Amino acid sequence: MTTPLQAAKYRPADEISALMPDIGDPVEAADFPQTVLRFRNDRWADAVGLGSLSEDEWIGHFGRFHPLPETLPKPLALRYHGHQFRMYNPQIGDGRGFLFAQLRDGAGRLLDLGTKGSGQTPYSRFGDGRLTLKGGVREILATEMLDALGVNTSRTFSLIETGEALQRNDEPSPTRSAVLVRLSHSHIRIGTFQRAAFFDDKALLEKLTDYALTRLYGEEPGDSPPVQLMARVIEQVADLAASYMVAGFVHGVLNSDNINVTGESFDYGPWRFTPRWDNGFTAAYFDESGLYAFGRQAEAIHWNAAQLAVSLRPLVEAEPLVEQMERFPALFEEALTRRFCWRLGVAGGGDAAALVQTAVRGMVETGTEIDRFFHDWRGGAARAAERYAEESWAPFREVASGFTAANGARDHGYWRDDAPCSMPIGEVETIWSAIDRDDDWRPLHDKVAAIRRMGEAHGDAPAVA
Repeated sequence: MTTPLQAAKYRPADEISALMPDIGDPVEAADFPQTVLRFRNDRWADAVGLGSLSEDEWIGHFGRFHPLPETLPKPLALRYHGHQFRMYNPQIGDGRGFLFAQLRDGAGRLLDLGTKGSGQTPYSRFGDGRLTLKGGVREILATEMLDALGVNTSRTFSLIETGEALQRNDEPSPTRSAVLVRLSHSHIRIGTFQRAAFFDDKALLEKLTDYALTRLYGEEPGDSPPVQLMARVIEQVADLAASYMVAGFVHGVLNSDNINVTGESFDYGPWRFTPRWDNGFTAAYFDESGLYAFGRQAEAIHWNAAQLAVSLRPLVEAEPLVEQMERFPALFEEALTRRFCWRLGVAGGGDAAALVQTAVRGMVETGTEIDRFFHDWRGGAARAAERYAEESWAPFREVASGFTAANGARDHGYWRDDAPCSMPIGEVETIWSAIDRDDDWRPLHDKVAAIRRMGEAHGDAPAVA
């Protein structure tokens, strides 16, 4: 959200109680040896009426997890199943996090405050329920960058260092620990429906469908609520897949328990931004087959949506669900062109599909970085003419000549900068190194400020069709 957020009154909610005790277990947060506030998202704190909290109050709620007034009396570890790299796993759930509270923003939208690294739960299995400080820093950078690039994402609300030494196989250990709180429109996953279907719990499937439509989408259920929900989910996740591509983002672990029914991106582990348009680029070292590679993310998200359709089958015949599934390719292509034109800062008038095709071809053939391409062309004709004169760009130049700049698309001073704001993995490591070696948080806060400035320059992302 790049429009300045409006301060709002605190509006607590407890809508999740409509689904209890079927989808969650009350749990206790870990008792951490220390709580040092490292990141506080004041923009969103103001937007949900928590901006006036003192530092001690903030730590009390988001480090010690004292309940917020008039919302959940105890945290809930949510129950869900899911396909992980296409293998069904009925032994997962919130293993190192929980739903802490629900509230509403100034527009009345229901939001969740969920955690990561808050301690063990009944679903921790062999995990310690903790989060590394580096993992928390990486999540701040991912959510801020995605928000600025128009992706429908959770927001990192708080990061508190917790004073434990953690052992991990994928980073130098011992390493520092933290607890993160994220603000999200929903923690109801496709995997939540899969679990209900696994246990043949038709009543729970009906309740989940009603909850999603009425609480999350704000719609009255119609003649066929499962089909109605499927239609909304397909629209949202097609847009999500397109937004990843235009942002150059690779989530890394697009399992069905990591896709929620509002099409909001969340739970960032081995994410990366691909510097160039490389369909084979992967984020997770363990994704040996490239299942969730950059160019396969739409396929993965569509496949996960199909698992929602399978889960809804006890409530409705297959044909109308399949009809909704078949809308995905066209919705994805439409969203891709709409978002591509938005990031490029151009209005209609030309062949948008050809614009995308020739731009991608040009980036692939010349090795032009994605962020550099958008920055140069949105920065104006002089910069573009200087850097894109070679023959590989001739088809794009011809198609682009049919478009005009959108109103205000180039007004922000960001577009006159020499280089775009990007998120190469080397910079992520440099930011972490300053924290780890010198406890220097300035590079992180400076980067967040630069990302938010870029978000202001881009303006609000286009709405889902």
